[in-house]
Amino acid sequence: MTKFDTSIRAPSQPSISDDTAAIAALHTAFARQKAAFLEDPQPDIAVRRSNLAAIIDMMIRYRQRIVDAMHADFGHHPAPETDLIEVLGMVGRAQHALDNLESWMAPQRRQGDPALFGDAAIEIRYQPKGVIGNISPWNFPFDLSVGPLIDILAAGNRAILKPSDYTPACADLLAEMIAETFEPDLVTVTVGGVDLAKAFSTLRWDHLLYTGSPAIGREIMIAAAHNLVPVTLELGGKCPAILTEGALDESAVESILATKLLKNGQMCISVDHVFVPRGEVGRFVELSRQWFARHVPDYSRGPDCTGIISDRHMDRIEAMLSEARSAGCDIIEVEEGGVSDRTTRRMPLVLVLDPGPDLRLMREEIFGPILPVIGYDDLDDAIADINAGERPLGIYVFGEAEIAETVLKCTVSGGAVVNSCAVHGAIPDLPFGGIGSSGMGRHHGLEGFREFSNPRGVVVRRTQDEFLTFCPPFAKAAALVENALR
Repeated sequence: MTKFDTSIRAPSQPSISDDTAAIAALHTAFARQKAAFLEDPQPDIAVRRSNLAAIIDMMIRYRQRIVDAMHADFGHHPAPETDLIEVLGMVGRAQHALDNLESWMAPQRRQGDPALFGDAAIEIRYQPKGVIGNISPWNFPFDLSVGPLIDILAAGNRAILKPSDYTPACADLLAEMIAETFEPDLVTVTVGGVDLAKAFSTLRWDHLLYTGSPAIGREIMIAAAHNLVPVTLELGGKCPAILTEGALDESAVESILATKLLKNGQMCISVDHVFVPRGEVGRFVELSRQWFARHVPDYSRGPDCTGIISDRHMDRIEAMLSEARSAGCDIIEVEEGGVSDRTTRRMPLVLVLDPGPDLRLMREEIFGPILPVIGYDDLDDAIADINAGERPLGIYVFGEAEIAETVLKCTVSGGAVVNSCAVHGAIPDLPFGGIGSSGMGRHHGLEGFREFSNPRGVVVRRTQDEFLTFCPPFAKAAALVENALR
């Protein structure tokens, strides 16, 4: 373990010259890791376990500084939320990998026809891909950088991390943490702006992971395609919740609202909008007000409200709300006396009833404390509405098991939850990712290990096979085919 700073740095507000220096350092680090991988292409289980244990120690050791950095970047960020997701979440994922690593690494036996292949050993061996790049977003600066790193190291790879420049305190801290914990030819961090991110995606990675918007995801994929680099894209989307007939109660409302308040809506698997039977929209509003009054009466002024990441993003959310108001939509303030605070960038949650499909908040991922409530007359109409849009990262269905299963069978999404929201993203043993516009590929757990592994098919020839049947002269093959077709 090193005790000196080997990260690739550019200041929080990088200039062109700063990014130029960081890009040059990135290329040097990339070449160094490529060379190191060739020297040790198959780290054994003891090495991988040591790396995973180092992540656990790192997250616990830096816990308070992670809390402070999150607070600094968001204007206000609840410490318990940071502890649960950014710190303990990583500890849990690393421990899960440690507990299962031996079985993940074990070859998988496959079958072959004994008449042709005799007693050959046929198996899949999962080998490391090599050097992996990870471009992570601002909303979960440690969860989405260190989390995939767990899968990457478990699979025996090396990695270079590119955190978002929207969270400079977290990015700088991540660089320091990684530099103190790992040798630079195993893991390092590059910090910089847009030019660095663009250069990052053009390298000949053995695999590239990007988490962010679909628009940038397309650019990443195009850049990676020039080098035939395989990609994992986690792109979010407008995740709907559906309250089926008879499912509206206090528990359902609590699940939806509490999920929406997590990160104040700045989460890729947050509830983007909710479908409610038309006759129960008024009751949904009333139950929402009651829940706020009982559980978070001063939410926007209290310690549990996460600040919006930037003034620009806050302006965007307010513009969406202003457009809906100008269009004549009913705007419901469920928090009595809720206020927006530009100093901490905290905002209250509001409901928007039946917004038109042409409004920005129905066309774009909201990523903030606005919850559209859409009344429907028939469940098939709500399903058709979902299927008419892009496939979401998550779908949340409330109702009896049989009805919920109908919704799941008739829709497609990256993940799904019945009678709750977003919990699939918190389970280390469940693969996480999207489909279509919400992404491709998976990380977390076994699927994460395999995402960053090459499933190499291996045959070890032994005796009593008919291998030569496949080769000239083909007289024996002709006889074999004739017999098989009789």
